[in-house]
Amino acid sequence: MARQGADSDAPAARDLARRRLRQDLRRRRAALPPVERARAARRIAAQLAAAGLLRPGLRIGVYLAVRSEISLAPFIALAQRAGCRLWLPRITDTRNHRMSFVPADAPLRRGPHGIPEPAAGARCAAQRLQVILMPLVGFDAAGHRLGSGAGYYDRALAFRAGRRRWRGPRLIGVAHSCQQAEAIAALPTDVPLDAVVTEKGLFSCSGAGT
Repeated sequence: MARQGADSDAPAARDLARRRLRQDLRRRRAALPPVERARAARRIAAQLAAAGLLRPGLRIGVYLAVRSEISLAPFIALAQRAGCRLWLPRITDTRNHRMSFVPADAPLRRGPHGIPEPAAGARCAAQRLQVILMPLVGFDAAGHRLGSGAGYYDRALAFRAGRRRWRGPRLIGVAHSCQQAEAIAALPTDVPLDAVVTEKGLFSCSGAGT
């Protein structure tokens, strides 16, 4: 019976550890001066450009930063000039935490969680994108991503779990280097990253199966 009780306590302990880690990493990110955040955004744009993400016609999922998230504005400007096709997430179901992607040039509205999102436009499933740049609260070297906790991205990308070989689109987390954790206890529903880009560079994750 003692073993059964210990096993039942494991998920609760994991969830508590994730909540505490999320709080700590958010504090780290929020403590960065605005000038440092802006410098990191420019460096990350340069890193993504050097990685070949400015090819005309490349279908890229991007995001609009809120609060202390790293802004993708410098990269978005480069990608638009290069002729990339950019898509933004739009929440389609708040109850079941579902989202899709919509062309980034559509007019914006304030979304259900206060995040700007396209007000209209043809939906694009995540499977059709070639690259998705993802905001995050924390990450580790294996590619485990700690998000805001709502699970929208994980649900949109759940199809990857059933693939044995290439599981595209390529998932790249966007973060400050200070957001790296030694290890993140992953949930069964978590979708790992293929790579992470910070102000220090872009690196592949050790757990990526691509």
